[in-house]
Formats: sequence, structure tokens, C-alpha cells
Amino acid sequence: RWVLSLECKGSRNFLGALRRAVEVDFKDKHKSQGLYLLTTGIPDQETHTVSAYVAEVCRGFDLQLHVCLFSVTKGTEGSGIVPARYASPRETASAFKEIVRAANGRFHCFGEAGIFESDDIASIISEMEKAKNYSQKCAFLVEALKQRS
Repeated sequence: RWVLSLECKGSRNFLGALRRAVEVDFKDKHKSQGLYLLTTGIPDQETHTVSAYVAEVCRGFDLQLHVCLFSVTKGTEGSGIVPARYASPRETASAFKEIVRAANGRFHCFGEAGIFESDDIASIISEMEKAKNYSQKCAFLVEALKQRS
């Protein structure tokens, strides 16, 4: 419920935010944890720098970083703040996929039109395909056994 009272604000200083979360908020906590980044754009820092830091931090804290990228259509970001670093939606998604891989996390991208990409949905679809293939093999074996009888 507390999340409903939050307001969007801040910058895209990803490393600063992650350092704060890890060095202050997660300090002295030893249980496995997950961190979700909700964002509309690429971090201010270069992707390779962020990925290297994320990989190191996530191993040290048994932490998974998951990214939810909300794809904003052009001209709808009304904050008037120009980001320190710009990337196209495709470049932004690619950068976050790299960061998520380094963090052993999951990537989700959605927008006003719906879900564009989701590791969770891809995993579910893969499981459904495996179940379908298994079911077809079972049906084939049952048919083969009926024909032998």
C-alpha cells in the first residue's frame, strides 16, 4: 500500500541509487533479496560500467536486479528534464537486458499498448510449449499401443 503514496521524481543516476540501496538499505542483511528498477529510460552511466558494478554487487549480496522498463511514446514525457544520456527505445531495452543478465535478474518491457517483452512470460510460454510437446508424444505413444493391440 505504501507504494501508492509515492510520487515519481529523481534522476537516472542508476549507480547512485543502487549504491544507496546496497550500502545503506541492504547493509547487514544476509537473506537473498530482489530489487526492482522501474524506469522509462537508460541510466546516465555507460552500460558496461553499470553491468560490471551490478555483477559485483549482486554476487556479494545474493541480490537479483529486475528491470521493468515502461516504454513512453515520444512527446509524452512531460517533466521537461533532459536526461544526461539519450538512447532509442531499442538501445535502452538492449542496455537493460545486458544489465539484467549481469544481475541474474529478469527484464520486462511494457507500455500503454501492453506488454512488449517479459522474461517471465517467455518462461511461461516455454513451459507451455514443453508441456504441449510432451502431451503430443504421449498421445502418439498411446495411439501406437492401441494399434498393437
